[in-house]
Amino acid sequence: MNQSPRETEFIKAVTNRFNIYNSLFLSLPFRKIANIGNLIPLLNHECRKGLESGKEPLEILDTFFRVHTKLETEEEKIDFMFRVIQYVERQVVLFDSVEDTASDRLLKLGKHLSLTDCTDMACLYQSTDTLVERMSDFSVRIVFTAHPTQFYPRSVLDIIEKLRCLVRENKIDEIEILLQQLGLTSLMNARKPTPLDEARNIIYFLRSVYYEAVGDLYAYIKENIPTDDFENPEIIQLGFWPGGDRDGNPFVTSKTTALVADELRMTLMKCYYNEVKGLQEKLTFKVVEDHIAALKEQLYAAMFDPLKTISVTEMLGQLNRVQELLCENFSGMYLESLEHFIDKIKIFKTHFASMDIRQNHTEHEKVITQILKNEKRIKNSLDELSEQDLVSILVHEHFTVYPDQFEEEIIKDTIQTVAQIKSIQKKNGEAGCNRYIISNSEDIFAVLFVFALLRWCGWQDGKIPVDIIPLFESMDGMKHAESIMRTLFDFPEYRSHIRFRGDRQTIMLGFSDGTKDGGYLQANWSIFKTKEVLSAVCDQHRIKAVFFDGRGGPPARGGGKAHRFYAAQGRRIANHAIQLTIQGQTITSQYGTRSQFIHHCEQLLTAGLSPGLSETGDDIPEKSRQIIERMANLSHEKYTALKNHKRFLSYLENKSTLKYYGMANIGSRPAKRGKADKLTLKDLRAISFVGSWSQLRQNVPGYFGIGTALKVLADDVGMDELRQLYREVPFFKALILNSMMSMSKCFFGLTAYISRDEEYKDFWNILFEEFELSKQMTLLVSDSRFLMEEEPISSRSIQIRENIVLPLLTIQQYAFQKIDNGADYIQAYEKIIQRSLYGNINASRNSA
Repeated sequence: MNQSPRETEFIKAVTNRFNIYNSLFLSLPFRKIANIGNLIPLLNHECRKGLESGKEPLEILDTFFRVHTKLETEEEKIDFMFRVIQYVERQVVLFDSVEDTASDRLLKLGKHLSLTDCTDMACLYQSTDTLVERMSDFSVRIVFTAHPTQFYPRSVLDIIEKLRCLVRENKIDEIEILLQQLGLTSLMNARKPTPLDEARNIIYFLRSVYYEAVGDLYAYIKENIPTDDFENPEIIQLGFWPGGDRDGNPFVTSKTTALVADELRMTLMKCYYNEVKGLQEKLTFKVVEDHIAALKEQLYAAMFDPLKTISVTEMLGQLNRVQELLCENFSGMYLESLEHFIDKIKIFKTHFASMDIRQNHTEHEKVITQILKNEKRIKNSLDELSEQDLVSILVHEHFTVYPDQFEEEIIKDTIQTVAQIKSIQKKNGEAGCNRYIISNSEDIFAVLFVFALLRWCGWQDGKIPVDIIPLFESMDGMKHAESIMRTLFDFPEYRSHIRFRGDRQTIMLGFSDGTKDGGYLQANWSIFKTKEVLSAVCDQHRIKAVFFDGRGGPPARGGGKAHRFYAAQGRRIANHAIQLTIQGQTITSQYGTRSQFIHHCEQLLTAGLSPGLSETGDDIPEKSRQIIERMANLSHEKYTALKNHKRFLSYLENKSTLKYYGMANIGSRPAKRGKADKLTLKDLRAISFVGSWSQLRQNVPGYFGIGTALKVLADDVGMDELRQLYREVPFFKALILNSMMSMSKCFFGLTAYISRDEEYKDFWNILFEEFELSKQMTLLVSDSRFLMEEEPISSRSIQIRENIVLPLLTIQQYAFQKIDNGADYIQAYEKIIQRSLYGNINASRNSA
């Protein structure tokens, strides 16, 4: 089969280069066990051959120990397995570095949407002026979250960056030394990171990658847009959840939020200071030196002292004067560098990234209840009030609320968090913290509680400089979203608030819990329909709807190809901005280098600006909608039956790594919500839920129900009808391709031994049969010979990664079997399972 230029380049720049460096790495000496690196390729071969022939991990490894090693005691074998895990983890780091280094060349060879095609796009918009006007009001907001799927310590991040540079320059000797350093450096956190630690890890990327990348991208946009006076420094925005997401992490406090806000601003001042130092070396002219020196001095103070700040107005005042002097007296020398810096100040201002506050609606209910008890409006419960009376209190009453009025810590802290938004805005500017997101929004009070808290904690005049953002993520939440928003917009007080916020209402739709609740197909279709309905509601009230998508790493949590997702939105969906969360390995795999960041942001911008998202765009035909609706319902029924299976939760508890997520030092937050001993699906966090299926290489949330739905519809309307749907409806095609990605990372041979387990064999076979059917049907619908045939580069990357971690996965299942068999050294085998999580998570890069 002929290879494309990109495939040829991938083989040369990634596959071959990795094989060379990997052979170098495997030959390095390791502590305790000699030549362990040389045994890993042999172990890999034996694992692959054994699992494909139906052997159990227990038999495979016991045979390997007997035939290929001289290990005799249980302790020696356990130690060997730990060393293999350590090697595999570092192989993953090496492959990441090689692949990231090749990304520039691969991107140049690929076909993708580009802002350099502005002329063609202008034709589609009828005129250049229309396109420029559209871009002047459009934005892409990348919001970083602290979900525990990226956990390298700072020392390892520095090694990875050095390794990328050395691989790019092919400096073999220095690579060998760095690989030795990597081999002796722990990839694990010595303790669970705190929320502040997690925030600092993301701020590391802000400072080392995104400060320059966003500035360069904005300069690139200005160069390529067909006008000389384009000005929209907010076209690329950075958002920040670490330190502000209390629902995502119960260990986040108001103190954490304040510290992170200071850390963001002070880190930005360091970036500005370094830039001013560079300008100072160039602008050595006496008349401008004083202005540069004065700004440098102010920045130096502000980058170390959290009490000292400098405003955007002060910075731009100094730099604008320098700009005038350069033009008047020095022929505009170094003017481009100065203007580039001025643009960065307009982009990042004094906040760097905008902190979002997020909390669960149930916590706000507790706070409001306690406030109204203090105010003698109720005795015990909000149920004592009619809905009308409660609404009246929330939108009309004026209370003054302070944290010290209450004893319960969560209530005090919630009030303190709301109140300190004002102080954060004073230091970091309004954009520093001006969004409040409410999880579990399923009625009007989700928004009204926060509206009241903001009024009572600092904004009595009703002019609240904060966007209140409901998060609809469950099936029920999305079902009621239309009536909720209609009712809210009909309240004059809330409508006045929206008017104050520029007649824009941001609404967040979350994939993670939606997929967990309704299954892959139903969740995605429900989100699509909810966007259409809410767009219409906002239009009727002359409000611009802005949708904020909680997109996780894997397709099972809303991940996959983001630009493909946005390019597949129909004309019924409002398209005033693109906003999405990125998390875990997605930060490093898609936005980890300057070129990757610029490429993916450019893809998002062009997807958002493409005519398919404008008034002239196509919509999904009614007949196609009916087919998708029926498939979504069939898929939901199949998935619901699986959730209701008597072995569903016990399978996750006893046959997966679920309970080990909470034991590992991956993230600071617990693996489930609440404190109940008994596990419930509702309390289970989507990351550990999806991640556990991924560790099993079963990836249930990414495909389950699709096979059944497609089979029923194929028998009913015919395969030709479904193939036409795939070709002509981008939304449906995006769903199928993302599901194929999930299935390409499945390997049921790893856990085939469970099919012989008396307790769980029936449940395992349900999963396997649906996987086989889903694979078969998606291949037929897409007219493909194998999974991801349309995405050969991503497919090759996945194959290499899956091959790297195969010994690790086999060891993990071996440890499960030893524990089930009541072997000695139970704690050691549990530690093996826990340790094996790390390399496997990183290898997948999007965890499914």
